[in-house]
Amino acid sequence: METQLDPMKDDLPLMANTSHMLVKHYILDLDVDFKSKVIEGIIVLFFETGSQYRRSSSTGKGGCQSEFDETCKMRASEPCHASVTNVSACSSKTEYNDFAACGKGEEDTSDKNGNHSNKEQASGIPSSKNCYDVENHGNKDFLLVLDCCDLSVLKVEEVDVAAVSGIEKFTRSAKVTDVSKDLENLRNQIVHELVTLPADRWKEQLHYFTCCSQAPGCGELLFTAGTWSLEIRKSGIQTPADFPHAIRIWYKTKPEGRSVTWTMDQSGRPCVYTMGSPINNRALFPCQEPPVALSTWQASVRTAAGFVVLMSGENSAEPVQLREGILTWYYYVTMPMPAATFTIAVGCWQEVKQPSVTASIQTNTEFSLPPSQADFRCNEEVCGHVEYPCRFQNPAARLQAVIPYRVFAPWCLMERCEERLLQLIPQCLSAAYTTLGTHPFSRLDVLIVPSNFSSLGMASPHIIFLSQSVLPGGSHLCGTRLCHEIAHAWFGLAIGARDWTEEWLSEGFATFLEDIFWARAQQQLSHDEVKGQQELKALLRWRRLRDEVQNSEEELQVLRPKKESTGELTESGASVVKYGLKAEKTFMQVHYLKGYFLLRSLARIIGEASYLTSLRKFVHKFHGQLVLSQ
Repeated sequence: METQLDPMKDDLPLMANTSHMLVKHYILDLDVDFKSKVIEGIIVLFFETGSQYRRSSSTGKGGCQSEFDETCKMRASEPCHASVTNVSACSSKTEYNDFAACGKGEEDTSDKNGNHSNKEQASGIPSSKNCYDVENHGNKDFLLVLDCCDLSVLKVEEVDVAAVSGIEKFTRSAKVTDVSKDLENLRNQIVHELVTLPADRWKEQLHYFTCCSQAPGCGELLFTAGTWSLEIRKSGIQTPADFPHAIRIWYKTKPEGRSVTWTMDQSGRPCVYTMGSPINNRALFPCQEPPVALSTWQASVRTAAGFVVLMSGENSAEPVQLREGILTWYYYVTMPMPAATFTIAVGCWQEVKQPSVTASIQTNTEFSLPPSQADFRCNEEVCGHVEYPCRFQNPAARLQAVIPYRVFAPWCLMERCEERLLQLIPQCLSAAYTTLGTHPFSRLDVLIVPSNFSSLGMASPHIIFLSQSVLPGGSHLCGTRLCHEIAHAWFGLAIGARDWTEEWLSEGFATFLEDIFWARAQQQLSHDEVKGQQELKALLRWRRLRDEVQNSEEELQVLRPKKESTGELTESGASVVKYGLKAEKTFMQVHYLKGYFLLRSLARIIGEASYLTSLRKFVHKFHGQLVLSQ
């Protein structure tokens, strides 16, 4: 049975069986309801067979188009369980924003815990360690396990991606031998071809992901929602290679769900945002949480007019009116990232406008890299990550010292943001670029989050949350915190820890680099003034570290708590985040500080300039990848 963990004491389970099936892309289609404090909608997941179960014989080259046409005729006899928007209607105007609203009128069959199921599940699906279910003939059904918590799952179904108009282009390499038997294989082959498209076809890929997400269903799947996971199976399917590679899930969040917080902003208006919960995003949408599950995503979010939706997306979304009083916002990401980095904030945010455009243009020129450093990046070897539209291979991006940025805040804090924040962002971005080179992400939103935010800042792809506490007083607190969060674009996001217990790889580097960035952003300071400032901060950090070591459990002070087993997974790909749910760990900075002093020591040994050069090389070699301390 599924292990019951104490939410105040134990490790955080990552239960998704990523070695069996690996999610490659999510499409979310959500409605935000502030009256009920619920986010409701649909998520479509596209999978590849996991590394342990890829079948070399499942597909072949040189498939016959006439056999595909013959297979398509078989669809008419298959049941379709959802009324969905006609996929052939996907056009340039609707392909990204007009998702189908399926299952809204279905009868609510939730139990007292808010979990939903279907009638076929009467026999129940026992929670299982080996991800298989024993049928009455002794055969085992494969179980897909997703990380899930505090969600009401309403329905799960297979998506008939073969019904999409124009999808034939992704089937030419499919080898169809038995028309009736291979329709399911054909669907999985289409998904495989789609998720492995070359990076230069990313717009086409997103278009067809959207059309596939609107395709009709072709059979409900059995599921069980547990404390920490959602288990899904298809009767008679015994291997991950044969399991549907595109599934659609209808679900609702719960008001008490721990991935988002519903609150009021500083102007007294309602808002909701992801606040960096210890359980990550599993109470926002069913997902695969292990870091190895690097995926891209698209999201359409509908909300009442007057609200602004900010998200970790590459595009600066503009709202589209669906009907009177309802707006929809669309974001996408083409760089594969862990699901835990997905971030959303919905509120009555106001954009703080630049007083003049001239200042940012001048800053962009002023902080351009010297030719030697720019040439260094241009002459480097090709990237080592999986293929995606990478900025390190984009000549224009490599020369962009200041990426486009926006600032949002509650109405009552706009003036303070204009005075303090707007002038600091280009300085800090340019200082970061001078230090590490190419910005991994194409743009940046900065949001002043509500007063219940428990940290000074939090970085996610394309968006930074800052506490209102950094705004008063001089520029030092605001600037250093901004530099810290900007540093996470390289260390923590573009380069992630393969095992989340090694959080020092993110926080230690960001703490070390915030001093470097901030020194370069303060051009008016002399070398001696900068060094004096850094020595004072080092002393204060040493005292904080000493106090924590003296007053906290020793097991929470270790940078690698899993020791030799760091990075190891179970056969299915599941793992745990050691002490991930320890309440006191939230308030500790030992991983920040020990990591900082380790890196500071290395920089002193070989010299700061040489050390920063090695960091630039490290970034270029490992961006887009997961690393361990070794």
